[in-house]
Amino acid sequence: MNIAMIRYILGKVTMIVGVIMLIPCICSVWYREKEGIVYIITSLSLILFGFLISMLKPKNTTIYLKEGLVATSLSWIFMSIFGAIPLCLTGEIPGFIDALFESVSGFTTTGASILSDVEALSHTSLMWRSTTHLIGGMGVLVFLLAVIPTKGGSQVNLMKAESPGPTVGKLVPKLRQTAKILYLIYIGLVVLEIIFLLCGGYTLFESVNTAFATAGTGGFGIKNDSLGSFSLYGKWVVAVFMLLFGVNFNFYYFIIMRQFRKGFEMSEVRVYLAIIAVSTTIIAINIRHLYESLGLTITDSFFQVLTVMTTTGFSTTDFDLWPTTSKLIMFLLMFCGACAGSTGGGIKVSRFIIIIKTLKKEMNSLLHPKNIKKIQSDGKTIDHDTVRSVNVYFVAFTVIFVISSLIVSFEGYNLTTTLSAVTATINNIGPGFDAVGPTCNFGGFNILSKLVFVFDMLAGRLEIFPLLILFHPLLYKNIYASAKNDYIEPIRSK
Repeated sequence: MNIAMIRYILGKVTMIVGVIMLIPCICSVWYREKEGIVYIITSLSLILFGFLISMLKPKNTTIYLKEGLVATSLSWIFMSIFGAIPLCLTGEIPGFIDALFESVSGFTTTGASILSDVEALSHTSLMWRSTTHLIGGMGVLVFLLAVIPTKGGSQVNLMKAESPGPTVGKLVPKLRQTAKILYLIYIGLVVLEIIFLLCGGYTLFESVNTAFATAGTGGFGIKNDSLGSFSLYGKWVVAVFMLLFGVNFNFYYFIIMRQFRKGFEMSEVRVYLAIIAVSTTIIAINIRHLYESLGLTITDSFFQVLTVMTTTGFSTTDFDLWPTTSKLIMFLLMFCGACAGSTGGGIKVSRFIIIIKTLKKEMNSLLHPKNIKKIQSDGKTIDHDTVRSVNVYFVAFTVIFVISSLIVSFEGYNLTTTLSAVTATINNIGPGFDAVGPTCNFGGFNILSKLVFVFDMLAGRLEIFPLLILFHPLLYKNIYASAKNDYIEPIRSK
């Protein structure tokens, strides 16, 4: 276990969080808010702390998969704790567990909140909440790939641990260049959305916060009604960009490089768009009687399907009041999620495609035992390890879902609230149904349930395994053995 490299990565992550925390500091200066003092002190402290941790550069910069998993999970835990500090110290969220919940929800781009009055927050804290979405959307370690020197191809182990989806591929031969391309596409789309919102008459503060929350598919709003008070133009701008951020970013690379055939042949993107189209149509027909005009019916149907499918979590209406058929579709979409390689959460469309193709292969094997046929997607063979990892992921997901639901059920909420709360957090959706619906929040749950939700949000964003590995006893045996070889034995020999 390369402990020194893990320490070095954690130090760099801490510094990055400290630097990015200067964004709300700028906002506090503009609005002349005293909360900015807390953010400035916290920011400088994190930068100094991160610098001290990463000051000694490791001699061995190799990162194996286990180091990548541990570094990723610890980085996200560190970020969440650091992000909660200013929210707690300003007194705007007095309890640390509540502040931690809000911070984790922000970084994991879940968008669930314990706040009943969002508008009571300062502009500084509102900006910080949205900024956590921006950081968490693409992932801070993907950014680090462009700046951290590592040996050989070990960078891919960091990307595997943080990037969503069953597989991770390089757009170009060098992974560092791939990270840069992904971030350029990401920031480019963010800037484009800000421009469109500004053109719609929204203020710079509203445009930036909304774009940050959309980009990370997070959903933290700056109004109590989320985006309910937005104009028809604003709702469609956000809806279109939710759609775009839910697409596999490889698609944009192919389009930019004029490899249109490769882009439009991506089966995951086609299935993703098809699910959105079919779901929107069925829901629009089902809720037509609730609206005065067909235009508003289509707008709300399209928007809410996208906000759940991409796991963004914005709301323009209380879909908890919709008929049972529409609510059932919304509930199923919570599990589906967006594309792999996007900023969206959920199980991912690609995993469902692989699982369906695996089922088809097994059924064909029953009918034709001697016919050996491999699973293919987009003209490429899906290897056995990928299929196995998808199967194991579903098992792990189910186990965590069941255990979390059981723990939360002791609090006494009804079945709809309990199941939808766990579903909304583990899939990084945000709102659920009933007591955690679009017009409600998670503030009423006890500390134990909130900690379960914190775990679920982190597990969902990190694709479960990087977080689970922290609970494996063998990991700590490896850490002890490495520490003994690197630190304890040299001291004894002296």
